[in-house]
Amino acid sequence: MTSVRPRQLAILSACALLVSTLSGCGTVNEKLSAGMGDYIPQWAGGLPADAPPRPGTAKYDAFMQERERQRQLPADQREKKPAEPDQSGLEPVH
Repeated sequence: MTSVRPRQLAILSACALLVSTLSGCGTVNEKLSAGMGDYIPQWAGGLPADAPPRPGTAKYDAFMQERERQRQLPADQREKKPAEPDQSGLEPVH
């Protein structure tokens, strides 16, 4: 029967601690990332201003009702979204 050396026990404990810490971070990030995008500005990687509301909210239900109403209208009667000008400031390449 071999005995476990203190160094081997320390390495095993450190590896177990590292694995459990990393798995805990994965579950925390999953829950936080769902709502964090609402508070981060678009320039920093957050949601764009024209993103639809999140499912499960009152705004989402109203958004879906309006979308369904627009879908049922004939194409020539639907509200047109204005075309946004190019914000890059660069000339088009031909």
